[in-house]
This record gives sequence, structure tokens and C-alpha cells, in this order.
Amino acid sequence: MAARRTPSPGVDNDPAAQSKSERTRARILDAAAEVLSTKGYAGTRLTDVARVAELQAPAIYYYFDSRESLIEEVMWAGTADMLNHVTTILDELPEETDSLERIMVAVESHLRHELEISAYTTASIRNAGQIPDHIRKRQVAEERKYGRVWRDLIHRAHEDGLLRHDLDLYVAQMLILGSLNWTAEWWNPRKTGLDKVVRQAQSFVHGALTSD
Repeated sequence: MAARRTPSPGVDNDPAAQSKSERTRARILDAAAEVLSTKGYAGTRLTDVARVAELQAPAIYYYFDSRESLIEEVMWAGTADMLNHVTTILDELPEETDSLERIMVAVESHLRHELEISAYTTASIRNAGQIPDHIRKRQVAEERKYGRVWRDLIHRAHEDGLLRHDLDLYVAQMLILGSLNWTAEWWNPRKTGLDKVVRQAQSFVHGALTSD
């Protein structure tokens, strides 16, 4: 299965504009994202990455000085990609879109990016609890930025009087993100279509935020 991928922030993803070295590096990262998302941190071997990238394993060291540096890049890119994807979609919404609807759009954008668009994001979500802290530093910084996006969405809806008055806004934010991220662990496209998952997730989140 080919790795899903969205453009990583700050990278020219037009193959025609890339050098051979840049294209090879991108192939290695794509392959690492695929292996990491399916086999996990402990099970990811450079030999597997090389096989998926159709390279000899020693060639990886020309681009990354260690297995850890390669995994660090994938983990960072997955979270940075999610942040870029969701914020871009939110920024493109009409100004009159109400704050609760913006949360529903964010739910859909998050799920589609996590499950359908980016193997990088799938890898970063599924392995966040397995990666040593020194490898996660860059990813954690992106996670905090992404958390602020959700905090702002929920606080705006609260200020607009659209949410339950008894909500702890921080707890609500963490429960929403936790449930969305956990979808990567159980979702099977052969059993349930992604559109159905999105609709039910939006229904759950809407009900939790607004029903007394």
C-alpha cells in the first residue's frame, strides 16, 4: 500500500522542482511514515523502510544519520501537516460561519486527514505514546500549537453562548481530541465508511457540547 501523504510545511512538493536528492529523501520519509503507521515505533526497522522506498538500507544514512532522526522527522511532519491542514480549511470558511459549525468542520478535517490523507499524521498519532521524549520535542511543540487551535474554537463557541454552561472547556477539548485520535486505532475502512465515521463523530461532539 502506497503511503498517503500531504505536503509537509516548508517543502516544495512539486516533483519537477525537486532535485534527485530531494525526491529520494521524500521517498524515504514516505516509506518511513507507512512503516511507522503500521508497525509502530518498536517494530520500525530501516530495512523495512528501505524495502518500501525501493532502496538499499545503507542509502538511508546519506539522508538521515540514524533511525531516530528519521522517525523524529516523520513524527514532526505528521503533526505539522495536521495543523496546517485544519487551519487552512478553517481560514477558508465564510466569515459568517458560526463558531459551533467551525468545530464541526474541524472534526471532519481532523478525521479525514488522520485516516485518509496523511500516513504521516496516522504515524504521529499512533506512536505519540511510544516515542522517547528526546525524539518528540519538535512534535510536542506542534501539538501545543494545534491544541491552541482547538482551545480557541471551543472558547469562541462558549463566548457565543452556544455550549452547555456546565462544561469544563479544557476537559471538553481533551476528550474531543482524544476520541478523534483514537479512531486511528480501531477504524477499518472495509467495515465502516469514513463518511459515516465523520457524521457520527460530529453528532457525538455536537451533542456533548450542547445537550444539558
